[in-house]
Amino acid sequence: MIDHAAALALTLEHEPVPAEQVVAGQPTTGLAELGVFDGHGYGVWEMTPGAMADVEVDEIFVVLAGAATVEFVDAGYTLELGPGFVGHLLAGTRTIWTVTESLRKIYMG
Repeated sequence: MIDHAAALALTLEHEPVPAEQVVAGQPTTGLAELGVFDGHGYGVWEMTPGAMADVEVDEIFVVLAGAATVEFVDAGYTLELGPGFVGHLLAGTRTIWTVTESLRKIYMG
């Protein structure tokens, strides 16, 4: 782990989203764990265009670049994400991430 980085310039190695999570397209995700603050990990995460289902962990995040929607499956609503959006995800929440422009965010959770 590193403890600092230029989050937009950071090169992330991507892996395909596991087949059981893919909803549409062929999305990939990349991750750079940057460090730990007060017992919580933080870093940079990115997803390429496509859609994937996920079960969330407790996390706060800030979108740096890109465009996506996050559907909260059980709650029945969808959020539009873009640069500057700040969000909070609760552990166990079922979501569907639909990315239309590669989405990069800083997370802590």
